[in-house]
Amino acid sequence: MATNNTSNNTSREISTQADQSYWAIVKRQFKKNKLAVWSLRIIIFIITVGLLADFLANDKPLYCSYKGNTYFPVLKEYAVDMRLSKWPEELNNVVWKDLKYDAVIFAPIPYAPEKTDDKNNDYKSPMGSQEIVSTRWRHWLGTDQLGRDLLSGLIHGTRIAMLVGVVSMSIASVIGILLGSLAGYYGDEKLKISLARLILNIIGVPLALFYAFNTRGYILEDALADSFGSFCISFLISFFLFLILMLIPNIITIGLKKIAFLDKKVTIPVDILISRMIEVIMSIPTLLLILSICAIVSKPSIMLIMVIIGLTGWTGIAKLIRGELLKVRSLEFIEAAQSLGYSEARILFKHAIPNSLTPVLISIAFGVAGAILAESSLSFLGIGTQADVITWGKLLSSAREYAPAWWLAIFPGFAIFVTVTIFNFVGEGLTDAIDPRLKQ
Repeated sequence: MATNNTSNNTSREISTQADQSYWAIVKRQFKKNKLAVWSLRIIIFIITVGLLADFLANDKPLYCSYKGNTYFPVLKEYAVDMRLSKWPEELNNVVWKDLKYDAVIFAPIPYAPEKTDDKNNDYKSPMGSQEIVSTRWRHWLGTDQLGRDLLSGLIHGTRIAMLVGVVSMSIASVIGILLGSLAGYYGDEKLKISLARLILNIIGVPLALFYAFNTRGYILEDALADSFGSFCISFLISFFLFLILMLIPNIITIGLKKIAFLDKKVTIPVDILISRMIEVIMSIPTLLLILSICAIVSKPSIMLIMVIIGLTGWTGIAKLIRGELLKVRSLEFIEAAQSLGYSEARILFKHAIPNSLTPVLISIAFGVAGAILAESSLSFLGIGTQADVITWGKLLSSAREYAPAWWLAIFPGFAIFVTVTIFNFVGEGLTDAIDPRLKQ
């Protein structure tokens, strides 16, 4: 009887493990790596700090009652920046901490990263004496030569670091997944198009790129220097214009198919073309490319650096997903979808790609760390960022001007080191969790 119960329990355990989804297995394996789990928690904390930077470190109050009126200056600043509102005359260009309030709540760090404290300039140490009214106004990590608060700069620099990592790798992921999946799924013999479509698209692509992006180059450049939101809107306009222009040659193709010669199918060696493109991109040093473009562009910006890192960082993702698609395209569920008459596009985007994205997560985790390190290096050199943008690399660079100001080197350097390291730990944790040998 006891033997039967043991056998039944063992059968239930085996059945439960078999019923678990692949992602449930990956999640369970990832949780076994305590270092990776804590690194992920720290990443969530860092992202939260970046999102709430304006509420954690700001010279404007979070809430104040002034001359009988209630204000939320930090929130008001968002509306003013978006040109949805204006500051009242009595609050325009004021020193917020000097006003006489009926009631006020300041941010935990009552300093903006770009604002200077004239009473505590010329490198005030975190542990040294500071000219402050009370402990509430102390510069906990010291100041630089101009009297800017280092802790406020680190908090706001967190937003820039996370933004660079997320935006650049989002661009790289879209390009890498698209091109890598096309190369892996179609190979060199599977994609066949008519001769008319091939000729018209070869002519149409450069023309569409020229009219959609090159003729709007100054608009895109100004949007890059303005803000991230402005660039996104301008880029989407150019992208939709490109799609509209590409419709023209493909519509003309419908009529030309009536000519037998032009309707002849031509095989496109997609894998070879994309593989050679990957090799060319990988042969270009990213740092040298950024330096060259920043030297040409009249208005360098942090957004430009994100775009360049994204446009050059997709090759690793493309190689990974290409390798996965080479395996996935011959599996039974792909053959079943083809036998049901599904279109190639539906099979590729709905079935093949979703089942090949697992190794891409590892590449993205390592890629974010690399993007943050690249941006910090460029900011350290004073390249590609506006003067009023505070980044970790720029804070670290200020330590070169005065060697005894150790805090300007230690704290930004530690922030860069910790952030890059924990993203690498998460990447290693994902690598171990996704290892097929651990699914046994």
